[in-house]
Amino acid sequence: MARRVKGGRALLVDVRPAAEYRAGHIPGSRSIPIEQLARKRGAPKLPRGKEIVVYCRGPYCIWADEAVEILRHRGFIARRLLLGAPDWALLGEALEPTG
Repeated sequence: MARRVKGGRALLVDVRPAAEYRAGHIPGSRSIPIEQLARKRGAPKLPRGKEIVVYCRGPYCIWADEAVEILRHRGFIARRLLLGAPDWALLGEALEPTG
């Protein structure tokens, strides 16, 4: 996954609330809270030619599953990252704060 994101073939999307994203997120990810993604209007434009890899709080967070379903319904290639931001930190990887 990391190689695809760094190589520009995939986009990593964090669907947690914006405050959680700002507190710390997986480097290289983009914040699109699930509420925003679920709205047809107001949802940001996403690249059609890239795989969208979605994550939230961890393997039991239903927002990632919901986001994948929404994206696939809209014609995107999407899958979930089983790890979430807390799991990433537990692996010893740095979370990136915003602002």
